[in-house]
Amino acid sequence: MHRRSLARVKSLVVKVGTGTLTDAAGRFDRQNCARLGEELAEVARARRLVLVTSAAIALGADKLGLARTRARPWDMATKQACAAAGQPDLVAAWGEALAPHGLKVAQVLLTADDLASRKRFLNARRTLGRLLDLHVMPVVNENDTVAVEEIKVGDNDSLAALVATCVEAELVVMLTDVDGLYDRDPREAGAQLLAEVPKVTAEIERVAGGAGNERSVGGMATKVRAAKRLAQQGIATALLSGRRPRSLAALLAGEPVGTLFPAHARPLEARKGWLASAARARGVILVDAGARRALVEQGRSLLPSGVRSVAGHFGVGDPVDISLVDARRPFARGLAGYGADEVRRIAGLKTSEIERVLGYKYLDEIVHRNDMVLLDQGPE
Repeated sequence: MHRRSLARVKSLVVKVGTGTLTDAAGRFDRQNCARLGEELAEVARARRLVLVTSAAIALGADKLGLARTRARPWDMATKQACAAAGQPDLVAAWGEALAPHGLKVAQVLLTADDLASRKRFLNARRTLGRLLDLHVMPVVNENDTVAVEEIKVGDNDSLAALVATCVEAELVVMLTDVDGLYDRDPREAGAQLLAEVPKVTAEIERVAGGAGNERSVGGMATKVRAAKRLAQQGIATALLSGRRPRSLAALLAGEPVGTLFPAHARPLEARKGWLASAARARGVILVDAGARRALVEQGRSLLPSGVRSVAGHFGVGDPVDISLVDARRPFARGLAGYGADEVRRIAGLKTSEIERVLGYKYLDEIVHRNDMVLLDQGPE
């Protein structure tokens, strides 16, 4: 997808960051929220639009009288208390911003666990789809009040990417406090805005650098990582200033604003997109180099003979990561054809030996190639 085709986008996710919704002192910027509400409503008249919004913790901190100069990170309980106090006000603010333009809003709070389960992922898809059918704008945020490290998405850039996969959006727009991705720190003299990033390389990830401001969780690096995952799934990403009036309309008109990350020409099909982005592995199957070559270079299924060991506990049909022994990160993810204990018992065997060892045989494959997706490992 290139700029000239953005006018034809029918479904998109817009993520609004904390830096866009708060002023320099950390207070919620209702004026900018109202302006964005008008622009989002204009887009939503002709397109299906899901809003992912930050700033609940910032709003809650102000509401509870916690000094914004207090050093972060706060303890988890304090963050969750702020989220609980701020979330109703955040949804109310968006409701007030969109109501004058005839749009109702609905709050949708998610955790990574909600999207890691295929059943709950599909339930979320149905709910979001029905809200859009009813011309209600879903206002999505992470459920920080209950999320702990094991079930956190972690940042709303990643959440926007997961939601886009869920609703099968064509485009994710991330509204931030800068105009897009620059070739160096935008505060440096001579820094140039990158109008388009055809592929996220190690150099692009290096340029994206560190974290956001003190009130935000993510930064440019999380946005670039999310764009990289989305491109693989056939979803384009754009980074725009959330402070510059009419930037969203200009993008959708094909004008040269922000930074565009085009989608790959040959995206993953829907279930593999879920496996790559939303599914959380319940364990790891460690394989030898020959098995990796068969999976990566020849497109084959994972057979018992290539398995060396198993980590974790998983059942039949659970997502599992596949990794070389001693590798830092997995190279594939798939749905297990056998449970962890069964894989341990048949690891290294020929398929003809499965029934002799287990007393039964479901499949020849530990993970079938149709239930597997290769992962972009990135730089070591």
